[in-house]
Parts: sequence; C-alpha cells; structure tokens
Amino acid sequence: MVATHKKQSRRNFSFRWSALGLYLSFILFSLVVLLPIYWMVRSSIANPSDLNKVPLVYLPTPTLRNFQMLVEQVPFLEYLRNSIIFSLATTFATLVVSYIAAYAFARIAFPGSNLILWILVLSMALPDVGTIVPLYQILRDLRLLDSIIGLTFILSSVLTPFTVWVLVSFIKQVPYEIEEAAIIDGATLRQILWRILLPVTAPGLVTMGLINFINAWNNLLYPLSFSVTEASKTLSVSITEVFAGYSPWGKPWELIMAVGVTMVIPVVVLILISQKSIVRGLTGGAIK
Repeated sequence: MVATHKKQSRRNFSFRWSALGLYLSFILFSLVVLLPIYWMVRSSIANPSDLNKVPLVYLPTPTLRNFQMLVEQVPFLEYLRNSIIFSLATTFATLVVSYIAAYAFARIAFPGSNLILWILVLSMALPDVGTIVPLYQILRDLRLLDSIIGLTFILSSVLTPFTVWVLVSFIKQVPYEIEEAAIIDGATLRQILWRILLPVTAPGLVTMGLINFINAWNNLLYPLSFSVTEASKTLSVSITEVFAGYSPWGKPWELIMAVGVTMVIPVVVLILISQKSIVRGLTGGAIK
C-alpha cells in the first residue's frame, strides 16, 4: 500500500515537472515570436529621437506622427487599393485554376500525369530572382507591364504549383463512389465540381486561399520589378519609397515600421476570421 502510494506520488511529481517544462518552453517560444512584433509596433508609434536612445526606451510616448508622415510621403490610399485588388485577384485566379487542375490530376488518368505533377512541384525550386528577366520580357510582349493584371498573372503562375499539389491530396481523400453516384443520377462535371467536391474540399480551399492571399499581400519582388507608376504599385513598395529626410540615422526606421504595422494588421484580422471558417469547413465536410 505504501509502495503504491510512493509510486503514485513520484508519477505525479514527474508529471508536474514535465508540465512545468512544457509551459516554460511555450512561454519562451511565445516571447521569441512576439518580441519582433512588439518592437515593430513600439518603433512605429515612437518619436525618431526615442528609437536609438541609450538606455532603450521600451515604452515610448505613443504618437501617430509616423503614420501621418507615411501618408504624406507616399500615395498610401492608392497603394492600399492596389494591394487589396492584387491580393484578391491573385487568390481567386490561383484557386480556380488550381482546383480544376487538381481535379484533373486526381481523377483523370492520362499519360504522363505524374510526371507533369512532379515538374510542377519541382518548378517551385526555381528562385524568384532568377526568373525576373524572362518574366519581364513576357509581360513586355503581352503589354502587361505596370498593370495589376500583369502582376496577378505572374504571381498566380508562381503560386499555382504548390496549390495544385495540396488540393490533389484533398480531392484524393474524397471517395470516388460519391462522384459515381452523382454521375448515375445525371450530374454533369460542372455540378460534380461545384456542388459535390467543393463543400468537401472547402477546408483545403480556405487554407490555400489564406496562404495565397498572404503571399500576394506581402510580395515585394514583383511589384517592385514590374511596376513603374502609382497605377500598379502596392503597399509593400512603399517600404522602398519612404526617405530619410530629417533622420540622422540614414534610414527612417519609424516609417518603415509604420508600413510594417499597416501591412500586418489586415493579415492578423484575416487569420482570426479564417479560423472559424476552417473549423466550419472541416465539420461541414465531415457531415456531408
């Protein structure tokens, strides 16, 4: 009886230490992740003179002067509008093309399908910088330089391979017998895609839509390389256009951090909203 009680006490003691170690590890990880975010927000609302003070000012007096300077230095509203249109158009185009292509790879047996799929996957290994010159020539020949349509066309083609690869696995998990039953009932291919497979694969579509939107929203390389005027420049380009002017440190870090905060807020809100959508998609797909 005593021996059993001692063993139980040791187990409880070891469990408590394991839980304590797990909690401490989680707290440390959270601090490492949140520290850059805190520093970005802190720098965006601080006076330029407080950024490099010694000792450091961890809680500066908040000010909106940096955001006002940002709006004065760059056409903020035009860039914000272009970013929203570019991100939404890229996400929509990528999902539509990838969904149809993923269905073809998952359900239609044609010669070389596996080879083509692997070529798509391997294309993701190409560095983006290495493709700038040929992509520039393609947009120039198509007369799509300095346009949101051209940017959408380029980034959608870059994001499509990974999206197809992920959606193929989602579609293959759906029993083919469901589609056979629908075909017997007279369903067309369009009805199978949009009425049967779409609700079941909604979790994958929502997840990839969120990932593609964030990639488009944060993309700097393509708008910086292919946009010349305000008609197609996005908000990320404003990081390169704010100038030092009054700053004695050479770089207006407070303005750069203000751009960063402005770009992070919509992404955070979108992720918080999409969490519920993903859960509803998982449960809805399981029921159907």
